[in-house]
Amino acid sequence: MDAADIVASVLVLGIIVVSLLSNVVVLICFMYNPEIRKQVPGLFILNLTFCNLLLSVSNMPLTLIGLITTGHPGGSGFCQIVGFLDTFLTTNSMLTMAALSIDRWVAVVFPLSYHSRIRHRDAVIALGYTWIHSLCFSTVATCRSWVGYNHLYASCTLCSVRAKGAGTQFIIFTVVLHSLTFLLTLIVLCVTYLKVLKVARFHCKRIDVITMQTLVLLVDIHPSVRQKCLDEQKRRRQRATKKISTFIGTFMVCFTPYVITRIVELFIPGPINSHWGVLSKCLAYTKAASDPFVYSLLRHQYRKTCSLLANKVLKRTNSLPCS
Repeated sequence: MDAADIVASVLVLGIIVVSLLSNVVVLICFMYNPEIRKQVPGLFILNLTFCNLLLSVSNMPLTLIGLITTGHPGGSGFCQIVGFLDTFLTTNSMLTMAALSIDRWVAVVFPLSYHSRIRHRDAVIALGYTWIHSLCFSTVATCRSWVGYNHLYASCTLCSVRAKGAGTQFIIFTVVLHSLTFLLTLIVLCVTYLKVLKVARFHCKRIDVITMQTLVLLVDIHPSVRQKCLDEQKRRRQRATKKISTFIGTFMVCFTPYVITRIVELFIPGPINSHWGVLSKCLAYTKAASDPFVYSLLRHQYRKTCSLLANKVLKRTNSLPCS
């Protein structure tokens, strides 16, 4: 084990711990708060949390073992199961993010008719599609024996070495897989969230106009109060931009290096640096650890639920009789 493998192992271990803790907290909030369960986005977040948790207990530990032992972790059959899960869970989580972005777009662009346009039944149908889509690709890859231990990523996943006999078929499969998952999700995220940002800025501008008109009428208002109003307008615009940038930015930063490496691997005959392959896989794993914060835990409803749960735990602890 060289220094790079040690750093990568520590990184993967940290990702596993953060991903498990944060996704478990999201799951607890979902189970505890009935208001979250009633909301349609809650179903998408639940599915995303399920994918992240399963990835954290199946694929990530095997990658950690592969880095530590610098070899094949487990038997071939077990690795194929984990490779199946890798393709299924990654594809499912990406499509779920796309579904979440469409839900937010409808909520912002059509706020008055949102509840008639997006119902729990529609969410279940959308999630059904993500599962069927993911199962199709992962099943084909497993049945064709295209999954196994890939030394480049130190993980059980799609393996070009095992698919050498397939040649063009494996290339077409991989390109179509990433086109209909990563690329499709990226396009949906960009289109929907940029439209959301456009609507949000429009509403902010309307509010700013009303605020400025009010400030003009209040000629006796103190300059510090006027400045606070102007600062709040600026912060409101920045918050909207920051949220959209976070949704799109985290997706691109986490998945783009891995997908590009996958495509390059198909067409470049020479070997790719294994440290880069492991790093790109670690970045993809990082999405599972960041999703709870991006989509859930930083929202007011989840923060409030976490606060209530923490207070209950502290009260129970304090009420325990001393021995």
